[in-house]
Amino acid sequence: MARIVMKFGGTSMAGIERIRSVAARVKREWDAGNDIAVVVSAMAGETDRLVGFCREASSLYDPKEYDVVVSAGEQITSGLLAIALQAIGVPARSWLGWQLPVQTSDAFAKARIEDIQTQALLASMGNREVAVVPGFQGVHDGRITTLGRGGSDTSAVAVAAAVKADRCDIYTDVDGVYTTDPRIVPRARKLKKVTYEEMLELASVGAKVLQTRSVGLAMKENVRVQVLSSFTGEDVPMADTLPGTMIVGEEEIDVERQLITGIAHDKNEAKITLTAVPDKPGAVAAIFGPLAEANINVDMIIQNIAHQSAGSASSTDVTFTVPSSDLARSIETLNQGKAAIGFNDLTHDTRVAKISVVGVGMRSHAGVAATMFKTLGERGINILAITTSEIKVSVLIEEDYTELAVRVLHTAYGLDAEVEAA
Repeated sequence: MARIVMKFGGTSMAGIERIRSVAARVKREWDAGNDIAVVVSAMAGETDRLVGFCREASSLYDPKEYDVVVSAGEQITSGLLAIALQAIGVPARSWLGWQLPVQTSDAFAKARIEDIQTQALLASMGNREVAVVPGFQGVHDGRITTLGRGGSDTSAVAVAAAVKADRCDIYTDVDGVYTTDPRIVPRARKLKKVTYEEMLELASVGAKVLQTRSVGLAMKENVRVQVLSSFTGEDVPMADTLPGTMIVGEEEIDVERQLITGIAHDKNEAKITLTAVPDKPGAVAAIFGPLAEANINVDMIIQNIAHQSAGSASSTDVTFTVPSSDLARSIETLNQGKAAIGFNDLTHDTRVAKISVVGVGMRSHAGVAATMFKTLGERGINILAITTSEIKVSVLIEEDYTELAVRVLHTAYGLDAEVEAA
């Protein structure tokens, strides 16, 4: 008997028939004697619909009220799944974020989980009752908060850590983590195991399988995470024998590994350029300090060589990227601080994409970046910005070249699956 947290994404919960299918899958684990908690997302497309209402009401909406609106989707699916489980003889109840409670920070729309009170939840599970928890939501000082897009993954890992689960199974519309998006590269390979660190990098640079914060939390709390597909028949083996992808510590990965684990892409980037910023100490801090206070994440940063016109102080141009969803707020924040920053003009471009290569093998092999730059150059793809970490190289390119860049890099690093002989 094991304690398992099962998380189902929006496509798995898209309609009553799929919710019944999820209930049947949960029942199989419950029938096997396992203690089960289920974390659910809103129905596919529902969060986007609710976000759209907020943006129609005001482009600069109050994040507190935004959270009230967009958290409704998960509340609906948690109640429906509890009903569906009860209908097939499984005792179940829903636990909303404020009922556990899931305590979070006050960064509305991007809150972080600080604590989960589990006494009542564990008592319920101990009585063989399936707990259904809406992902993505929590509470701070009596107000509903949300964890950011994809936050249900973080909810699931946090619940798994809080109840000391043996495993956290993340059910999605894919059957594991691939070397890249199979819709772009049909010969992409499914990976049996990926390290926490690699998955953290892949998630942070555009891989949609898991939310970045969920992977970081899993690594911190040493939660074993398995990525599985919920779109399989009812006669498939139990989850602990399914060939999904396990997210594990590096000690579980074979020493002899591929240099590059995967290629990720992200079109949800916006490039901002501030021209004629005074070239003096503190100028850059005046730009990024207010953005940080507004909880806006900045990624790539480029500061051009300082230039000086006759009779004027030297100045420089500063270019950086932010998530597209934060562009309007970034522009507003920067314009409010224009006098303090001292820039001349602000331009922005959303027609860009970030392409990243990731792999722990980079630590001991040289030439990864050179291969990337050469491969893109040979295809006439211009690099607008570069950023690196110990196991990642990312470049910013024009959005129109995204799929071409992913395909040629996947081949260049030898990640294409072998074609079976007829």
